[in-house]
Amino acid sequence: MVKRSRINSKEIVGRLLPSPRHPARLVVFGFGAATLAGTLLLMLPVAAESRTVTAPITALFTAVSAVCVTGLVVVDTESHWSLFGELVVLGLIQIGGLGIMTLASLLGLLVARRMGLRMQLIAQSETKTLRLGESRRVVIGVIRMSLAVEAVTALILSLRFVFGYDQGGWRGVYLGVFHAISAYNNAGFGLYQDSLVGFATDPWIIVPITAALVIGGLGFPVVFEVTRSLRRRGRHRHWSLHTRLTLITYFALGVVGIVAVTAFEWSNPGTLGPLGAVHKLLVGGFHGLSPRTAGFNSVDVGAMHSSTLLVNDVLMFIGGGSAGTAGGIKVTTFALLAFVIVAEVRGEPTVHVLDRRLAAPVQRQAITVALLGVGAVVVGTLTLLTITGMDLDAVLFEVVSAFGTVGLSTGITADIPDPGLIVLIALMFLGRLGPITLATALALRERGRRYELPEERPIVG
Repeated sequence: MVKRSRINSKEIVGRLLPSPRHPARLVVFGFGAATLAGTLLLMLPVAAESRTVTAPITALFTAVSAVCVTGLVVVDTESHWSLFGELVVLGLIQIGGLGIMTLASLLGLLVARRMGLRMQLIAQSETKTLRLGESRRVVIGVIRMSLAVEAVTALILSLRFVFGYDQGGWRGVYLGVFHAISAYNNAGFGLYQDSLVGFATDPWIIVPITAALVIGGLGFPVVFEVTRSLRRRGRHRHWSLHTRLTLITYFALGVVGIVAVTAFEWSNPGTLGPLGAVHKLLVGGFHGLSPRTAGFNSVDVGAMHSSTLLVNDVLMFIGGGSAGTAGGIKVTTFALLAFVIVAEVRGEPTVHVLDRRLAAPVQRQAITVALLGVGAVVVGTLTLLTITGMDLDAVLFEVVSAFGTVGLSTGITADIPDPGLIVLIALMFLGRLGPITLATALALRERGRRYELPEERPIVG
């Protein structure tokens, strides 16, 4: 006689939901649920300006782009979506931005406690457990910082839209709020078909948006630690290695991007050529920082030189700070790889980073994240080249923009067939969640070996 096993409701829920022992899965599950809900809402007739059902692939692409704070679009945001649809997109952007910053900060806190390190982000005491109070402080801190930056940015933009462009009443306020939320979350969604091209020479629009995208792109741990240090009149020597490494690398790459874009496009008649010197510097500065990963453009990206597009490819792939709204492999990963190379060239047995010794597991994690990112971009580029037959420059730019959750495009997104859009959807989702979940999973799975095999060195190079 066969005994039937009973499965109660708790066991069923436990099998469907991610296990709490694997917290990285919760991130994927949460973003998948938000994407599904957003897709269904955008397919409603009320979400479209024409009051018709939007094609599933269009709704899915827009929802993924919004939740992953990317900004790539296949339909114009203002002309295709109704006010309800625009609010759905805005809500998905806010959920995606706040969700990534909160979950990434909590996962980082969990990893730090698991490794037994001193966590300077929330508390100065050493512990190996994630306390409820610390989790609450992270969540509250992320929400407060996000709403504060968005409110200040929205106020400045709203005043400019109302008094500078005759967008009176609620329209000016709505434009200011929408672009402020999109900028801080590095989403790149705008309510103008040409993004910010019409405001390229207006510092009252460009500067606040640039400041918001930089603050969001640095990440909550860095902004939290810097602001706390300023309140206590502390000096930078008290900052953690993560904060120092992020700030140095982020702004160094920012300078490189600004100089390169401005120099390469200075005389380009399709971009900076017609502008005066001051306005060239303003636009060059904006486009040197926007690939980190804002997604806004104030000139025609499709008219840029191939050299400029390549610089943008590199900046988009690297991205911004960890636990922020920016994508990419993150500036800390890039910086750690640079220190690993320097140590190897010098023949040093260990890697030192800003007066600290870098643990071997962290080196392996950085290499893994970077190489898997390169693999995703290569596979995505080859697939899109096969599907579309478009030029390599445009396809590579589109793929890196999707993986880096940037949203910049040379203008080919709407011309890509449905199979290609599926590839971009997968790249956006992978680029948004991949580095976070992969790094967390690698850190939490760390375990020691009970034995070692004989050592042998193959020929390298």
